[in-house]
Amino acid sequence: MSQISDYRPTAQGVAVAARKVAEILPRTPLLPLEVEGRTIWCKAESLQPVGAFKIRGAWHRLTALTDAERARGVVGVSSGNHAQGVAWAARRLGIAAKIVMPVDAPAVKLANTRALGAEVVLYDRPGGEDRDEVARRLCSESGATLVHAYGDPWIIEGQGSTGTEIAAQMEERGIGAPDLVVTPCGGGGLTAGLALALPKAAIVPVEPEGWDDVCRSLEAGEIRRVSPDAPPTACDALQTPATWPINFEILKARCPFGLIATPSEIRAAQRLAFAKLRLVIEPGGAAALAAVLAGKVELTDRTAVVLSGGNTDAEAFAKVLLAPSQDSFN
Repeated sequence: MSQISDYRPTAQGVAVAARKVAEILPRTPLLPLEVEGRTIWCKAESLQPVGAFKIRGAWHRLTALTDAERARGVVGVSSGNHAQGVAWAARRLGIAAKIVMPVDAPAVKLANTRALGAEVVLYDRPGGEDRDEVARRLCSESGATLVHAYGDPWIIEGQGSTGTEIAAQMEERGIGAPDLVVTPCGGGGLTAGLALALPKAAIVPVEPEGWDDVCRSLEAGEIRRVSPDAPPTACDALQTPATWPINFEILKARCPFGLIATPSEIRAAQRLAFAKLRLVIEPGGAAALAAVLAGKVELTDRTAVVLSGGNTDAEAFAKVLLAPSQDSFN
């Protein structure tokens, strides 16, 4: 089994990843949004070919494999967005891919992953089955390389290319590089990558209510897991039990604090993004915007907000758009 090596993610690695991503993908839009008299800049990663930023890390990781590793295939773990990123990159590179996904993953994410040619291996997330253990078993059986959703150095670097693009786009507009970036956070791959890409910016991760392990880890100074009785959440993309040391080493040095977004705030942010930006954003992808709109972080003149994904099915999104008016940013 080919596992994660001793390699550690670096700013130089992010720069390499950004060049690789730029060769195959156009930059996603950076859209202005007025919030309390200030203009913030929203990075529309929901418009990636797989509907989320995960395509960045997947491409950087799979293109770093040796010929022998490519021949043995890859195994990923994901609730759906990383799954599609790995499947997309694997198909383009001619690599066999198996993705360990929860039985309760959104149907649209399961269908899209299979449509991209990956084999989906389901695990019982509601029943407490360990997806990483399932992935390790599959790797042991075939010699495949584990492509973890966030605990992989190349994945972290690839996600960091989001920050490289944000800085370039803001500089081109004469604003200057961001000094505050607010981002959805699950396992911490994107958050850590942004921290490497933007060393002079404050990076603020936002998690859904009840799944705030990174927030609590930052407060404690050590990794804390999600509570065993964590509530159900619509933010499946951010539903991770704990960050990994490779991520937390960066987060604790660069993130001043973490924030929590409530289900009501997230739904309201989804509706505002649709109304003002004309974007379809999934619940997890709207978490950072929700925290900003709720006034949970003091904005600057150079604030960027990541809209990390838009993979939600029509029925679920329609319910959000038609939700009761009591949903608010309070």
